[in-house]
Amino acid sequence: MPDHRTALITDSTCDIPNALIEEYDITIVPSLVIWGDEALRDRVDIQPEEFYRRLESDPAFPTTSHPTPQDFLRVYGEAIEKGAEEIVVITVSSAMSGTIETARQAARATETPTHIIDSKGPTMTVGWQVLAAARAREAGGDAQAMVEAAAQARATMVQFVCLDTLEYLHKGGRIGLATTFIGTMLRIKPLVYINHQTGLVEPGKRVRTRNKALEALYEEFFNHLDTRKTLRVAVLHGNARQDADVMAERIRREYAPAELLMNVTGPVLGVHTGPRAIALVGYTEG
Repeated sequence: MPDHRTALITDSTCDIPNALIEEYDITIVPSLVIWGDEALRDRVDIQPEEFYRRLESDPAFPTTSHPTPQDFLRVYGEAIEKGAEEIVVITVSSAMSGTIETARQAARATETPTHIIDSKGPTMTVGWQVLAAARAREAGGDAQAMVEAAAQARATMVQFVCLDTLEYLHKGGRIGLATTFIGTMLRIKPLVYINHQTGLVEPGKRVRTRNKALEALYEEFFNHLDTRKTLRVAVLHGNARQDADVMAERIRREYAPAELLMNVTGPVLGVHTGPRAIALVGYTEG
């Protein structure tokens, strides 16, 4: 793995496929899933497939915990030991998690210049910004170029999520303005989106069947993108691979994006979105 003058660090909610994490030398700081007496590191001690099976069968409901300042400080130190002269950190939305604050606390304990970016969203909203920064670094860019590349990706970022139920988002306390759906609306197949100005979850269309919800997800997502430009799109799923495959194939056929990624939504986010959720996250270039 190459040594870089600028280290690139993110948290485990980024949902970047493992092959790209390795290819671009991205360091992941795991959040925790707290299940009874167990503290499980996201995508380290518990993998997504196991997590979703347990989520549906275990009567105990898990909670989550963000990394500590010590976790970030340890990673900063390792990066500095490998030769990093600056550090870029991109985290899940500050409106959803305290992760960014612990990253900042750790930064105040090191003399190495550390640039901390609020992605204003979860999952591949984070991931795409990290990849944009990584590619800027690969092209010879410094820390400022990496920060600017992430900001450019964020400027056109769109994320919509089709939830099978609002139950998990409600239990996890991450529902934001979508609380208007609680109560009788728990019976619908809700569509929510990420407001990339506030970093909050907001309500989208109210749909009563899964097929209609998936269709609405597709339409709403592409209606918010300038499809004349270069597209980078990710399909995320809560252990619903068949639906995700169908969605990805349709995207490939109808829009031919420059990059199309797929991954299982990780455990820490899955606590809130639940099984069978499908998300589309992407942005445009040019």
